[in-house]
Amino acid sequence: MGRALLTDLYELNMASSYLRRGMNMPATFSLFVRGLPTDRGFLVAAGIDDCLDYLETFRFEDEDLSWLAHHGFSTETVDSFRDIRFSGDVEAIGEGRVVFAGEPLLEVTAPLPEAQLVETFLLNQVTFQTAIATKAVRCRLAAGPIQLVDFALRRAHGTQAGLVVARLSAIAGFVGTSNVEAARQLDLEATGTMAHSYVEAFGSEADAFRAFVEDLPPPYTFLVDTYDTLSGVETAARVVAELDLTDRVAIRLDSGDLGGLARAARGILDERGLAHVRIFVSGSVDEYQLERLVASGAPVDAAGVGTRLGTSADAPYVDSVYKLVEVGGRPVMKLSPTKETLPGAKQVWRREGHTDVLARRDEPVPGGSEGILVPAMRNGHRLLERSTISEARVRVDRDLSWLPAAARRIRAPEVPEPVLSSALGRLAASTRTAIDIGKATAEDS
Repeated sequence: MGRALLTDLYELNMASSYLRRGMNMPATFSLFVRGLPTDRGFLVAAGIDDCLDYLETFRFEDEDLSWLAHHGFSTETVDSFRDIRFSGDVEAIGEGRVVFAGEPLLEVTAPLPEAQLVETFLLNQVTFQTAIATKAVRCRLAAGPIQLVDFALRRAHGTQAGLVVARLSAIAGFVGTSNVEAARQLDLEATGTMAHSYVEAFGSEADAFRAFVEDLPPPYTFLVDTYDTLSGVETAARVVAELDLTDRVAIRLDSGDLGGLARAARGILDERGLAHVRIFVSGSVDEYQLERLVASGAPVDAAGVGTRLGTSADAPYVDSVYKLVEVGGRPVMKLSPTKETLPGAKQVWRREGHTDVLARRDEPVPGGSEGILVPAMRNGHRLLERSTISEARVRVDRDLSWLPAAARRIRAPEVPEPVLSSALGRLAASTRTAIDIGKATAEDS
């Protein structure tokens, strides 16, 4: 399906007007983030692959056209929409790359109506996925030696969002997911424990733990906080010893002071010669909680990260925009206070020293620098293949190692601000002058 109606009405209105007036000149739009959310020293770009998939299959289906014809759009417009396919070019960065405010994640150059129509979908995908990917990477940075598992499905904003979160958490370096369908589709490790309802369904915790071992294959993770947490740890320890469980066994703490309880539980387990039993924590875990656990030396081996990951709870969106920067060969820019944009098609040069340079696309890349925007589509056909999880993870790891430590901090990071190339600065100045002259001419006429 072309999904052309997954858009805002004003995109259709503008495209209709462009088509009616024969405004099919090439236009370049730049998709970037205006500013970073609180406590973010960087963003991790994601959603690019889904954008390219969408562009390659973009079209109005017969049922879309029929709906438009019955909701105010002229026969002329409907007929024009019928033939539209995305025929343009895209420059984009790879999934998993680190970016900063003002840097394009992708740029679209296409006939003006086509480039306008795809705005909403591109923003939808990049906004959500970049917010989640960044959250997942921050969790991994904070976790240190603690292994992470995605628990987000039940609180994600829709099941499709849950699948996306599982993929992005794997890119970030999570070792598994509770989402079985995501594990099937993406070849991930499906990881699960038990719920409090399972324990409550039996006459005692011990009965529940024994039944779990008798009825299921390993690994075995016993949820110990249904009634009294440390009593539950004692019960789990007795069952582990009684059944001689020596491999892939853990207890799970899901409430209370996770650090303090983990220390107490570790003491109980070690006293009984059960050093091999791991401690898994969950319950409102995010990068801030993980950082506290690591800093306190809590003996936590693994953690399930759910609600706060799947919704990026402290920063549930990024301020992404899709702005016209060139039309018919003429550079354009927006001058609104706090929302000013830069004109022209762009490139980002990444170089040693932790400084990006935002440049004009037609500038030569200086020595020792890498242009991070690469050809992704030409004439409507995809060039940049869909990234595997491992490929995207390599990009994440490489860019994180390039970032200064101060930018990776979980709290109050220092953001490496990109600088403008002199050529882009001159273009912005000349474009502003041309706008001012145009305003003055219009006022005098």
